Amino acid sequence: MRGALTAVFIGFLAQAAMADPLPAPVTDADFPSFPMEQILLGRDLFFDPILSGNRNIACATCHHPTLGTSDGMSLSIGEGGLGLGSRRIASEGNRPHARIPRNAPALFNIGAREFTVMFHDGRVERSESAMFGIRMPEGRTLEKPMPSALAAQAMLPILSADEMSGQAGENDVASAVDAGRIHGSDGAWAILAARIAAIPAYRDRFAAQGVQDLHITDIAQALAAFITTEFRATDSPFDRYLRDGTPLLPAQAAGMALFYGKARCSTCHSGPFQTDHGFHAIGMPQFGPGKNTDSAYARYADLGRGKVTGVPRISTAFARLRCAMSR
Repeated sequence: MRGALTAVFIGFLAQAAMADPLPAPVTDADFPSFPMEQILLGRDLFFDPILSGNRNIACATCHHPTLGTSDGMSLSIGEGGLGLGSRRIASEGNRPHARIPRNAPALFNIGAREFTVMFHDGRVERSESAMFGIRMPEGRTLEKPMPSALAAQAMLPILSADEMSGQAGENDVASAVDAGRIHGSDGAWAILAARIAAIPAYRDRFAAQGVQDLHITDIAQALAAFITTEFRATDSPFDRYLRDGTPLLPAQAAGMALFYGKARCSTCHSGPFQTDHGFHAIGMPQFGPGKNTDSAYARYADLGRGKVTGVPRISTAFARLRCAMSR
């Protein structure tokens, strides 16, 4: 009893020391809901290497539940790799042409309604001016409406030579991507959709959901349904504290007081999911090969959000201002 009372008392002291208000608790209303059959279909596709060009890599290869929905590596090995996580190595018979230039992000809670921007640089995002309301990278515009940015982004790793599709000449998907054939009846998306439709078990399960002419967007929506439902993380001690006042341990209460008080972590890590969804220049040097192909001079520079917006100086200055304000 004394320990519980002490924890409650420390919690009250922590709240008194906080400069920023605590967020509202996360509820079911923060997430879209899906039919169970669609979720299970997405689960099976998530773990099935059938979506990779050479049928050797699944979404779960780089986003595995046992590895925190990532892969435990600073830079992933996609096509040409063997194994899982830190034990993944280059295949001697099909060595990768390159490592993935950025780390595989975790998938926790990204299916929540407020997540409208995807990837480290935001190259997939909701936008009223974009085709079907979601901006995609050049040459990857949507063919049909999609319910979320999460579903839209699921259509891109399967087109990446180093992530999932493989190199030109290795398979029909990779060759289509290399030739610039993404859309249409002979495009990479259509090839993958036909591959799934040719499997009776998948075809019948999609048909049971009313999908007769399978399209890549149907596959991506099933993946998003699984990710949204399975990788929802809303039952931490902090979640329980916000939801019903379940006392925190003394160290947890002290950390909360710092997070929302003197340390000012909540300036950027705000809201129910502890993010402002913004892009920030955090003052850290770049590690890894970067993601830029415009010039030999900048080949190994990662321009981040500036690469997407085309205004690196403006976006960087704004991000630095935001970080300066948070100190």
